[in-house]
Amino acid sequence: MALASAPAARAGVRAGSNSSSGRAVVVSRAATMQRSIGVENYVTEVPLTLTRPDLDTPDTMRFRFEKMIREAQNSICAAIEEIDGTKFRQDAWTRKEGGGGITRVIQDGNVWEKAGVNVSVVYGSMPPEAYRAASGNPELMQRIKDAGGSSRVPFFAAGISSVMHPKNPHAPTMHFNYRYFETEEWNGIPGQWWFGGGTDITPNWIVEEDMKHFHGSYKKVCDRHDPAFYPKFKKWCDEYFMISHRGETRGLGGIFFDDLNDRDPSTILAFSTDCVNSVVDAYCPLVTRHKDDAYTEEEKHWQQVRRGRYVEFNLVYDRGTTFGLKTGGRIESILMSMPLTSRWEYDLQPAPGSKEADFIDACKVPRNWV
Repeated sequence: MALASAPAARAGVRAGSNSSSGRAVVVSRAATMQRSIGVENYVTEVPLTLTRPDLDTPDTMRFRFEKMIREAQNSICAAIEEIDGTKFRQDAWTRKEGGGGITRVIQDGNVWEKAGVNVSVVYGSMPPEAYRAASGNPELMQRIKDAGGSSRVPFFAAGISSVMHPKNPHAPTMHFNYRYFETEEWNGIPGQWWFGGGTDITPNWIVEEDMKHFHGSYKKVCDRHDPAFYPKFKKWCDEYFMISHRGETRGLGGIFFDDLNDRDPSTILAFSTDCVNSVVDAYCPLVTRHKDDAYTEEEKHWQQVRRGRYVEFNLVYDRGTTFGLKTGGRIESILMSMPLTSRWEYDLQPAPGSKEADFIDACKVPRNWV
């Protein structure tokens, strides 16, 4: 089967290809989804800002948050490229109503099987069910449900998200996401704003030294802003990344917070900035330490099984994935988090006393690492 390259296929469909299959794809999507955001206009030169210059002045949180995540994307990608020896591929786009995105991906690199760092700035309107998916606040979710109606909710969302899947099974997978969200008044519910985010680690076995470094790094970050943050956000992370149908967490945690609006927004922005700027120091030493470790076929096999658990969580439970799918976002960016390879086996049970069994125990009963 001949496959067109992604840019060529993208250009062909959006340019109105004469191919009947191309028309079918476009018609099918239009018939099944009312997009909450505009169509992507792919660009080679990314604007200095994806916010709306006439409305989002440098003193607004929209502008300040976008500036922060754009800078973080550049610095984190530079660090990953230095380790991998491979350059990120970049896809960038804008939308006529404002906003856009920048997706950067390394696929089949020297160190990472797949590594992606996305920035997205979105203006649009969403259905009430997407509003509920965007928030983890039970009180707000109930108010949205009680408000009823089918009118769409005007919103703004900006965020940076990343997942990195190394080739070597002894090097851990890492995920982070930091976001800012606003809505306008809707059906009697006042306009809302909140921050969310977190960084978490998913190894395939327990290496105490690695976990102490990773969790210790984020405890230091949290303590610089509020000593109550780390225990609260560590527990929240363990609860959020629970794969309920398995009764185990996706990995070995980190920090996670959502709907954070209990203090001045500039204070929360400073915390979010510190968190995302600590990704490289918390994660990259672990990859550098293990990227050349020897491994067996059985260990690679176990990595693929754990990657399957990663896929299960992201497709079934992850609110960011759900929100992206419900609002008609760019599918390649939404599913960037998927590993290239994974595996499902029927009723696979680690041998008692094995390092795999110890890892599963830590996923079923989360441990404290610092």
